[in-house]
Amino acid sequence: MQLIFEKSEKGRRGIKMPDSDVPQQKIEEKYLRTEKASLPEVSELDVVRHFTNLSRLNFSVDTHFYPLGSCTMKYNPKFTEEAAAMEGFTDLHPLFPQIYSGEKLVQGALEVIYRTERLLTEITGMDEFTMQPLAGAHGEFTGLLLIDAYHRKKENKKKYVIVPDSSHGTNPASAGLLGYEIIVISTDSQGYMDMEEFKNKLNLEVAAVMLTCPNTLGLFNPRIKEITDLAHSVDALVYYDGANFNAILGKCKPGDIGFDVVHLNLHKTFATPHGGGGPGSGPVGVTKKLSPFLPVPRLAKKAKEIFELKYNYKESIGAVAPFYGNFLVILKTYAYILLLGKSGLMDVSDIAVLNANYCRSRLKKYYDFPYSKICMHECVCSALRQVKKGVRAVDIAKYLIDRGFHPPTIYFPISVKESIMIEPTETESKQTLDKFIQVMIEIARLSKSHPEKIKKAPLSTPVLRLDETKAARELNLKWEE
Repeated sequence: MQLIFEKSEKGRRGIKMPDSDVPQQKIEEKYLRTEKASLPEVSELDVVRHFTNLSRLNFSVDTHFYPLGSCTMKYNPKFTEEAAAMEGFTDLHPLFPQIYSGEKLVQGALEVIYRTERLLTEITGMDEFTMQPLAGAHGEFTGLLLIDAYHRKKENKKKYVIVPDSSHGTNPASAGLLGYEIIVISTDSQGYMDMEEFKNKLNLEVAAVMLTCPNTLGLFNPRIKEITDLAHSVDALVYYDGANFNAILGKCKPGDIGFDVVHLNLHKTFATPHGGGGPGSGPVGVTKKLSPFLPVPRLAKKAKEIFELKYNYKESIGAVAPFYGNFLVILKTYAYILLLGKSGLMDVSDIAVLNANYCRSRLKKYYDFPYSKICMHECVCSALRQVKKGVRAVDIAKYLIDRGFHPPTIYFPISVKESIMIEPTETESKQTLDKFIQVMIEIARLSKSHPEKIKKAPLSTPVLRLDETKAARELNLKWEE
């Protein structure tokens, strides 16, 4: 017999599987060692120093400021990590409900998923949510699958998806994966989607309009309700890219301004790890007209707080991920929302917007801001003034590394030449922002007096300035000792 679930307060316990169900593997003789492995004898002290020194070469939110625009690289509170490390959750195997009809054994986990869904519907103004998508771009693809299913059921002949050039780059990529042709709308002189161009290109064959709101210029479009109404007039659905949702959290619900589909990056708005810091999560919310198409299984609550998984939805697009999403990431989000509560979530957007505008107002004397107005969670400046002295945005980014700051996003959005996109997030202090701003001012001054100092950076890293064009054109992936 084999035990697959073992811990309890009283010691070791388990649910037994017959030995016949356990694959029996035997290593072939030719793969077995004939002599002991030759392993180096290294003291614990040397090992600790080696890995500690390696870790010091890393940038992380725990050690450095990450003003990375449109990626919301904010601090992840450690209490959420503790919640996700609870044995009652980490010991669960995701196959429990299917193999053992064991829903009664995982009621706590199911309740976490269910209640997180309900919280997100309230926060966004949607009617239903699925927690399955494993990243923001995966959420986009799932949302577009739902939109496609909606139009197929109505036998609508739709072939286009409209995407402003101020949206995230994954928007057109996700739509293209489903075979849609992309209509790109340019940015007007105010930093918003050009309304006249939008009206001219909107037609009965448009399946969806994908909007990042606020957009990647950090601006909230004041005509957003007019845009969603126009889209609905041709039976196009409106997709909300929630990557910048922390800017309006608790202030505005996408459902109230006409959006039909929402994806949320839990690592951006709700402080779960981002990128290399851990798995992502991009849950998708929809209005009632799209709920029949949501992925299965779906969670339902029966009487007496009993939760069950339901699969019998004939119009569902099917599962889009294994199991029920990145459960421990969802758990972190649930704990984060419970801790902050309504007023705390509103503070998130207040501070995010305040910090971005503080940076913008302090730096506007030294850098060009093509859209000089109050922004939302991030601000976009241009290094065109510095380019006149030979210093480009990439040089500024490299110099910031020497001064202990992760570079902001550069050369995006593409509508701004030599763009530098700064997102300070709501978790950074004024003291940290002041240090960053002072270095940015220092760069602006050095660009005038000693531009060569900026262009030589970085000088403090193990690998110095690379020829990035050569590296891109002449890939060398061979490992050499």
